[in-house]
Amino acid sequence: MKTRPLELVLEPLDNTRLANLCGVLDENLRQLETAYDVEIARRGERFRVSGEPGQSQRAAAALRHFYSVADAHLSIDAIQLGLIELSNRQAAEPAAPVLHTRKTNLHGRTPRQTQYLRQIQEHDITFGIGPAGTGKTYLAVASAVDALERETVARIVLTRPAVEAGERLGFLPGDLAQKVDPYLRPLYDALYDLMGFERVARAFERQVIEIAPLAYMRGRTLNNAFIILDEAQNTTPEQMKMFLTRMGIGSKAVITGDLTQIDLPRGHKSGLAEARKVLADVRGIAMTEFLAEDVVRHPLVARIVSAYERFEAQRDAEDAMRKGPRG
Repeated sequence: MKTRPLELVLEPLDNTRLANLCGVLDENLRQLETAYDVEIARRGERFRVSGEPGQSQRAAAALRHFYSVADAHLSIDAIQLGLIELSNRQAAEPAAPVLHTRKTNLHGRTPRQTQYLRQIQEHDITFGIGPAGTGKTYLAVASAVDALERETVARIVLTRPAVEAGERLGFLPGDLAQKVDPYLRPLYDALYDLMGFERVARAFERQVIEIAPLAYMRGRTLNNAFIILDEAQNTTPEQMKMFLTRMGIGSKAVITGDLTQIDLPRGHKSGLAEARKVLADVRGIAMTEFLAEDVVRHPLVARIVSAYERFEAQRDAEDAMRKGPRG
């Protein structure tokens, strides 16, 4: 038995908003169809959504939401990010912190991202732990740029372990910058995106922004700085302790990492894993644990992941049945 299509009218009628909502050749509507596994047909401001009732209701709510914000062109990126926000929206969720960067609409896209930003603002040391794609590094850099813009810090210091935990860079060609640049590139990319190439270049010249491998932090005390340690899962416990004790007066530190991507040699403990246990109850230190649902990705990816999970669960069940009689 087919379900009856859901029909809705977007009001008040505004042809410019309708054009922005639908996109070129209705490409934005195709994004909504993919996200909610529905079919969308329209005639003017009248829309018909066909699919499973719950999904149709969610797709209709998304249409109303995007229509309400379609006073300007809606890119595919804006649609995809908006879909992530809608899927994670909670009525009681407090307003997300506002960040002063070149990205005027930058804010947490999931409840944990919002919590992460709030913890960075409220604590001197914050850990962001979780899988790639959850925005740990990007949001940390955005918070650093925001602090610099508000003049709550005098400089930004970004660091990460390079090559390996021991950071033996001598065999690589070039000077220090050329040796470590490939490993620090994600930090450069985030800065360029948030501040613009020219401003970043000027900030490097004035030493307002510094990027360096972790080994070069030893012996320093950093005052009035926003310090970010990225890829912290590849630090040793000694390196992590060294980094945390670099903080000086008026400084703030954010440590990010993914404990499922540890590249340390066999037998070496991760400084991030140890710090997570040692510092769990230390007052003034916050920890945000990101999960898979915090990954900001194309809506189709979630369906691909779900399909693989169902396939693997079915395969495991069939394997268990085949082995059963032998038991």
